[in-house]
Amino acid sequence: MSDVRTAAPSHYRVLTGLVLGALAGIALGLVLAPPAVVAGVVDAGAAVRYGLPVTRVLLDVSATIVVGLSILPKLLGFDRPTHTEPVLRLARPAAVVAAVVWVVTALLAIVLQAAELRPGSDVSIGNAIDYIATVGAGKGLLFSAACAFVYLLVGVMAVRSGESVPAELRILISMFGLLPIPVTGHASNWKYHDYSMVSMELHVLGAAAWTGGLGALMALVAYRKGLLAVALPKFSRVATVSLIVVTVTGLFNGLLELILNPVVPFPQSMFTTGYGLLFIGKAVCAAAIAVLGAHIRWRLLPRISQHKVTAIVQWAILEVTIMGVAFGLAVVLSRAPVS
Repeated sequence: MSDVRTAAPSHYRVLTGLVLGALAGIALGLVLAPPAVVAGVVDAGAAVRYGLPVTRVLLDVSATIVVGLSILPKLLGFDRPTHTEPVLRLARPAAVVAAVVWVVTALLAIVLQAAELRPGSDVSIGNAIDYIATVGAGKGLLFSAACAFVYLLVGVMAVRSGESVPAELRILISMFGLLPIPVTGHASNWKYHDYSMVSMELHVLGAAAWTGGLGALMALVAYRKGLLAVALPKFSRVATVSLIVVTVTGLFNGLLELILNPVVPFPQSMFTTGYGLLFIGKAVCAAAIAVLGAHIRWRLLPRISQHKVTAIVQWAILEVTIMGVAFGLAVVLSRAPVS
């Protein structure tokens, strides 16, 4: 069966859905849990108050894209290079561009978080360096930026040398760069800090593999029937594991914070606090994504395996868009006080 495209490329629609969904999630999150401005206390200003969540979600999205494009060679396999190489020739430079965005947004997040910590002070490199030296979140963001920069160098080598640069190396570097992300934003209850940090790291890794993998497939492989018939069943197994990991860790993290809320008792805290409303919003997104994923797996995958035409692109773009909304809500959740 030919792998020649039978319709227009979908990469712009996938990227647009993910980014617009993420920005919509930020907007919804700020409505559910608006940032408090205390009278008499110096505020960092609207540019920081709203610019920081946008920067953070773009960091998350770019890192997720890097992960997804790194996983793509493993999903496609290496036994049919004449079919897979045209796709990977697009994926490798796209991953480099996403890595550049990852580096820039991570460094910008350091500057903005330093300004937020010291409202009224000048936004400067000196303040950012001091923030890195004294605050763990600054160190985490710098480490993430460093991993993204290393990926950038390795990615350029892959653009020049192809799959002689192992996909496993690129996956490892991109995943490693995600590990500090929970330290740089998510609230955690110090009573169970170690457990919650491990749980949040698994949550971030699972979400990146799930969203990034689906986005990469739909952006570059959706209209290549032969390749999609090979790659989608593999991704379906990855998505199933990711769904379980993301759901379990998300429930654990959110409920732990709400149950241990020292001000508002549970379950009232779920419905009367901004944190609780954001948690519900993420849960609704997860449920919707699971339903869409089940539809793709049980209704569309059998037809795709037979190289039949389906509406998978439309369904998957909807799923990716909702994933973007969940990313936006997660960024606001990471900055929202539990009480």
